[in-house]
Amino acid sequence: MAQRIKTDWVLFLTIVGMVCFGLVMVYSASSAMAAVKYKDANYVVLRQLGWVAVSFIALMFFKRKDYHRLAKPTWAFAPLGVVTAMLVVVYFLDARAHRWLKFGSVGIQPAEFAKPAMIVFLAWFVTRRAHAINTRYTLAPAALCLGLLAGAVIIADLGTAAVLVCTAAAMFYVAGLERRYFIAAVCAGLLVVPLAIVAKPYRLLRVIEYFSFIDPEHKLLDWVDPEGKLKERAKRSNTQDSTYQARQSVIAVATGGVTGLGITEGKQKVLFLPEAHNDFIYAVIGEELGLAGALLVIAGYFVILWRGYRLYFVVPDDFGRYLALGISTAMVVQALMNMSVVLDMAPTKGFPLPLISYGGSSLLSSLSSLGILMSVSDHAG
Repeated sequence: MAQRIKTDWVLFLTIVGMVCFGLVMVYSASSAMAAVKYKDANYVVLRQLGWVAVSFIALMFFKRKDYHRLAKPTWAFAPLGVVTAMLVVVYFLDARAHRWLKFGSVGIQPAEFAKPAMIVFLAWFVTRRAHAINTRYTLAPAALCLGLLAGAVIIADLGTAAVLVCTAAAMFYVAGLERRYFIAAVCAGLLVVPLAIVAKPYRLLRVIEYFSFIDPEHKLLDWVDPEGKLKERAKRSNTQDSTYQARQSVIAVATGGVTGLGITEGKQKVLFLPEAHNDFIYAVIGEELGLAGALLVIAGYFVILWRGYRLYFVVPDDFGRYLALGISTAMVVQALMNMSVVLDMAPTKGFPLPLISYGGSSLLSSLSSLGILMSVSDHAG
């Protein structure tokens, strides 16, 4: 007798609602720019609508697929290997940004697909090694795989690498990783992050300017770097003013007040706020829908976190539990990091707000991941 599927309608309708809301906000944020640049106010939102169609097909594919079938070495290693290979290829093909694989007018970002690939791998790996999670036979291969993947991502996208590391840390911590190993991993990360920042002049400039409110005369920086090599390296960045986006974003959010100016009525997106429909769409939401709209978005991510963590406690098998934990954690961590940047609570870092920002790779990756999450809900038992 076939298993009866019980859809988590709370989760499913939340996903649909956030994607539809995202389409509305992408149109509002991009229509003026698109009318000038492409002579068609609907140009950007129609492209996003195409990605929505493709992404929902992926969501339904993984939703209908029994997640137990993913608990195999093929699904654990193949996506991880493909993503890693794509990251290597894009490093050479996109010599400037190391981010995009172009196919005519369509481009994809392989780094976005590193998240679901890593989560499936770690869920499978941790489940198999749960009985010996603190042995070197578990920690060494896990550190190697995660290090290679995060290292390949961090070259072009420090933010996505941070999401990967936070998600992996949550999964290993819940799996019972001893505190000493957890602290050692954190210390290793604290050593790698400064190197990644210094490696890119624009990253270094953003960090220096962000912390100017603490050390406006850069006395601490001069003490750490008396020869001024870091300042000199930061000046090599092509960015004229790395705090411009953050300032305009905060102005947009402050202008919105409690109820906002109304859909399409925002002003910052027209002449002042770059990437309004991409990385800084949350600022447009704050300006046009005010605090109410901003809290509504947060509530959507809270529902995803709630339904994902609920599955962690009710699903009987470890593989499903770790999938639910990893997917919901990655989604919410990225959302919080994006909001922190928009609200000038962190140095500017360009990466999308899941389900809402314009971007096909992000949407396809997010809905594929949520399809797996819904599969856990549908097929657990």
